[in-house]
Amino acid sequence: MRFFTYFHEDEIEQFFYQKPQEFTKYTERELLAFGLGATLYMPATRPNIHQEILSKKHAGLTSLVIDLEDAVGDHQVPKAEGLLVDELLKLFAEYHMGFITTADLPLMFIRIRSLDQFARLIDRLGEASRLLTGVVIPKFSAESGTEFLKQVQQIHTKQHPFYAMPILESSKIIHKESRMEELLGIKQIADCYRDHILNIRMGATDFCGLYGIRRSADTTVYDIAVLRDCISDIINVFGRHESPYVVSGPVWEYFSAKDRMLKPQLRQTPFRERYGDEGIKWRRKLIDDHLDGLIRETMLDITNGITGKTIIHPSHIKVVQALNVVSYEEYIDAINIVNAATGNIGVVKSDFANKMNEIKPHYYWAQKTIFKSKLFGVLHEEFTNIDLIKKEVYVSYS
Repeated sequence: MRFFTYFHEDEIEQFFYQKPQEFTKYTERELLAFGLGATLYMPATRPNIHQEILSKKHAGLTSLVIDLEDAVGDHQVPKAEGLLVDELLKLFAEYHMGFITTADLPLMFIRIRSLDQFARLIDRLGEASRLLTGVVIPKFSAESGTEFLKQVQQIHTKQHPFYAMPILESSKIIHKESRMEELLGIKQIADCYRDHILNIRMGATDFCGLYGIRRSADTTVYDIAVLRDCISDIINVFGRHESPYVVSGPVWEYFSAKDRMLKPQLRQTPFRERYGDEGIKWRRKLIDDHLDGLIRETMLDITNGITGKTIIHPSHIKVVQALNVVSYEEYIDAINIVNAATGNIGVVKSDFANKMNEIKPHYYWAQKTIFKSKLFGVLHEEFTNIDLIKKEVYVSYS
């Protein structure tokens, strides 16, 4: 598995100074944590999931969550569990017969409702659970989190790694008076099971629902004050360099076109200057597909130290993955900072003569940038992330 498989090899050579490297669920955890990219959620009631995976229906898909929680009605749960087990058993049969390999599979997770359901599904799946990279734990809390992580620890082996991805989305976290105590309690638990946690996710939709808020396609999560403050505290607790976790961005939930109320979030000038009249037409298409809001929010995610994003539509895949590619300037700065961390100097001028690189303050950023560069790749100096988004990719809307 590799990012940007929808590019031909000559296009990879054209755009990338350093090519994206291949990875699987067996890649070391510290690096794999940066490899979720655009994580597509689909309900467990969706038919023929195994066929979609076998046929690689969704171009560029590298991580997938089969959802048994919010995407499934309460009265559908038994049916959804049965469908999920059937689909994974069918996929495992293809795997067992050698028709597919681990390298062909996206990172696959199940999102569960309860500890009992988790244990029941693992038991029903048997050896087929090896296809899974892990479990997504909604409404993760300091009170119940330990029991879930103990179960993950029991499943995980060196031969068949299995990880947890806690979702922070409870009222104790969004409510200001209880937030820091709850976040620090969760962090304490997570640190005890660090080797079994792939990344930390956040549930923006659940947070908003507690306040009767739903953002429009013209706004980002960072425009909603109560949500922005909560995201800031989550990053504050889980992004600290002395004990860091990869934090993933909240879901973008729009994909259809309709009339806009607010000014589009993509300026005309960069498109006109780089692509001329064609660029203006392409900008219009991004706006019509509501991808300008996704682009804006993903850029703000990255600015705030977040890597990857939950998505609910395959049209979002190429946008999220393209924006996470490391620029040539970022990469060279990061390499120079790491190489200069010998204690002999404290600051060095960037090769691009536009900034100073301070070794100690920028070292953690440089490490993260190099991790991302291994999986997402590094662009040639003359290209930008927008050049990658411009690539036409077939998207199935069924």
